[in-house]
Amino acid sequence: MTAPQFVDTNILLYAISNAADEAQKSREARRLLEGDDLALSVQVLQEFFVQATRKSRPDALTTTQASQLVEAFLRFPVQENTVSLMTAAFASSARFRISYWDAAVLEAARSLGCKTVLSEDLAHGRDYDGVVVRNPFRRK
Repeated sequence: MTAPQFVDTNILLYAISNAADEAQKSREARRLLEGDDLALSVQVLQEFFVQATRKSRPDALTTTQASQLVEAFLRFPVQENTVSLMTAAFASSARFRISYWDAAVLEAARSLGCKTVLSEDLAHGRDYDGVVVRNPFRRK
């Protein structure tokens, strides 16, 4: 069995998008989420809930809808927030010169044994000490 791929928040948000200019990304995100080799973190699920229910979002979900989706996403392995993850993210943030939040995603992926992070937010192809970022929306 291969290590799961870690899913960043933007993948989850594209999966619920109804925006015409995001239709292709939405289809790809939904396709990805049909897989069974994915992993998430509590941070990603929290970010998803907050952004999906944001009142200024044109296609905002109700808190009930967002909660139900988060519960559905719990079928994947989920890395909890821990003190050791936080301190590892502090170090990665400084080392790689990235935001704490991006570093926390990388460290959550590492904690779960993921070799790949699916994200539009980090540099495609960049290797962060064994965790490689892949932008699934990037044209080949």
